[in-house]
Amino acid sequence: MPNEDIDVSNLEALEKYRSFTRYFKLAEKESRKPRWWKTYRQYTNPKPEPKTDISLPRDKVLWVREVKERKRILKQNHQNIEMERAARLRTALIPLDEVRAEWEKTSGPFHKQRLAEHYGIFRDLLQGATFTPWVSLKVGYNQEDEHLVPVYYGNMVTPSEASNPPEVSYEADKGSLWTLLLTNPDGHLRDTDSEYLHWLVTNIPGNDIKSGKEICHYLPPFPAMGTGYHRFIFLLFKQDRPIDFSEDVRPMPCYSLKMRTFSTFDFYRKHEDDMTPAGLAFFQCQWDSSVTWIFHQLLNMREPVFEFVRPPVYHPPQLKFPRQQPLRYLDRYRDSEEPTYGIY
Repeated sequence: MPNEDIDVSNLEALEKYRSFTRYFKLAEKESRKPRWWKTYRQYTNPKPEPKTDISLPRDKVLWVREVKERKRILKQNHQNIEMERAARLRTALIPLDEVRAEWEKTSGPFHKQRLAEHYGIFRDLLQGATFTPWVSLKVGYNQEDEHLVPVYYGNMVTPSEASNPPEVSYEADKGSLWTLLLTNPDGHLRDTDSEYLHWLVTNIPGNDIKSGKEICHYLPPFPAMGTGYHRFIFLLFKQDRPIDFSEDVRPMPCYSLKMRTFSTFDFYRKHEDDMTPAGLAFFQCQWDSSVTWIFHQLLNMREPVFEFVRPPVYHPPQLKFPRQQPLRYLDRYRDSEEPTYGIY
């Protein structure tokens, strides 16, 4: 127990504090010691194992410098008479484009990383390794009515909307090389630990996707009926030098699911010395009528349909003298073909 080593028989001889500072420090030090009645959480909620960070190297921003910059902006806004008047009259307009651009540079990559961990992307693709998507990857599907369906971080996109290759853009330095990958970890029909490769473009100079080498052409999403939502993940890798991807080339056209079987983890381990993950975007997709056409016309196979087989209703053994049971108790054990005549 605390203070058990104090001799309470002679309290006058004990050292007295002239200020409470020393006492508070000792009390805080004592409160931090492990107690036997506070060890329950470390057994029920153990700390997760540290994950391997494979992100691009990035310079750390000094917190003091960031705080000074925030104070400077706040002071500048307080001195702006027009902004104060617009805020008072509720006519101030927030520049959303500037806010989004600032979010992409500051806290946006960390928010994307948390979303990817929530959706289990790092767990299923990289076997627990994680990375911070420092490069903002913008993906959108053009429609016939000149409407653009964007891909964010878990939004819904139908297979009919994603029938054609998307428009991909990102900021890249001149002379840099990139690799773009689209995979589906939820749709494999035979092996739950494998993926289907939907698109792979390598050795992309800068942000010109069309000038890159298309190792595997684009295949529209085909989530089978009854399998729920599938995750379709865009990964952007930054290359240190030109890489030979001859072992990963698929024929053109490639509509064989066996040849489309893929593993992002094995692909990254093979080329990890020459490329680093830098960008991320993903959407969710479920079955619609266009999937039937993909299975029949492109993949040349019967469409699989998964249904839930409901087990028969279980009834406990019938009691001869049921007590405190509803009037419909006997209907549980009545033959379904026998008419009840509405007697309950």
